[in-house]
Amino acid sequence: MNPVWLTAIGVGGATVIGAVIGFCFKKMSHRFSDIILSFAAGVMLAAAVLGLVIPSLEYGGRFALAITVAGIFAGAVCLNLIDKLVPHLHKLAGVDAENHADSNLGKVLLFVMAIAIHNLPEGIAAGVGFGSGDTSQALVIAGGIALQNIPEGMVIIAPMLAAGVSSKRTFVIAMFTGLVEVVGTLLGYFAVSIASAILPFALSFAGGTMLYVISDEMIPETHAHGSERAATYTLLAGFCVMLITDVLLG
Repeated sequence: MNPVWLTAIGVGGATVIGAVIGFCFKKMSHRFSDIILSFAAGVMLAAAVLGLVIPSLEYGGRFALAITVAGIFAGAVCLNLIDKLVPHLHKLAGVDAENHADSNLGKVLLFVMAIAIHNLPEGIAAGVGFGSGDTSQALVIAGGIALQNIPEGMVIIAPMLAAGVSSKRTFVIAMFTGLVEVVGTLLGYFAVSIASAILPFALSFAGGTMLYVISDEMIPETHAHGSERAATYTLLAGFCVMLITDVLLG
């Protein structure tokens, strides 16, 4: 159980690390932000495919393909519903990310809440990896999620500070978003440990949530400010880093 607890703390703590860095870069340029998020997207893409979707096919037995495909779409639909319940900051505020001063506190907190809710299935993905019994693969998944959480923690700091939230409260809120991921990790681990029969579906479901976040949020955001070429190559770099890590650990 110790590796699971350590991973849960590490995955959640990555958000806090990102928040600390965010205080140092309160006014990141769009290009810098896009490059960081693109690298994280590449890392998540590799973790989703190599650590979740492919193992789902391996553990699925006779109906592996059907279970995996169903799980991917179920995970995507789940996050789609969450997106409808908790709108994004840019949809609520109707302003560009550079004009945070025009946003009110309620809108910013809803944005942070959306990140916190998205962290739950990401944490579940890390926990499900350990539930499969493949510790090395689970560490690859958790590492990918943790790397993605660092820039995520960075980008929530500036909006809250600009909206008038104190530095202390901003940091506490950022810590809360990381705590959600800790809870998700433990939920994922115990759910699969109790019912190993759901493992293939749980793996692909978690993979679907990550693929949805990459396609619906991260790639469009990184291609919206004129840095498409740099973002594309950085995404490929992130993917290759996780691919190399997976091969070396395997």
